[in-house]
Amino acid sequence: MNIFKKSVFLGGLAFSGFYAFSSLPTKAAEMPSSCDNKAFLRAEGANEQSYRRAPDMPVHVCGDVTRTFRAKKTRSGLHFYFLLNVAPHQDIRIVVNLDELQGHHPYIRVGDKVEVQGRYYYDNPRSQGIDWTHHGKSQKWPWEGFVTVNGQRFA
Repeated sequence: MNIFKKSVFLGGLAFSGFYAFSSLPTKAAEMPSSCDNKAFLRAEGANEQSYRRAPDMPVHVCGDVTRTFRAKKTRSGLHFYFLLNVAPHQDIRIVVNLDELQGHHPYIRVGDKVEVQGRYYYDNPRSQGIDWTHHGKSQKWPWEGFVTVNGQRFA
């Protein structure tokens, strides 16, 4: 549980208070056992309407790749990005940590059929996606992820 102090200014008046939020999913959250794009879309829609950072949540989605991007080196390793179509005219960014895949990198092209299990993060409308798409778990994320490309699984 993270606790922070926030000040809000309304009509020239300042209001301060302490707020708490959990960066971990609730214990009631479970990883879907199969693709559930509808549940993902409901969660994404709720986040879009609230315009605030939402808790990370386990997701399992399927779709077609609509765009790929070059791999980039970040603080946590080499990452590959692509857009996955989860509903008509609705794509979500997928983040694959290539260093975590231990040399078994998926070759993903536009049009590939992909299944993804991972962590949906939502910071704001321009910063959201699915990451933690690899085999590892941690104290911060208890579920293993994977990416399946045209029937071949990468974890």
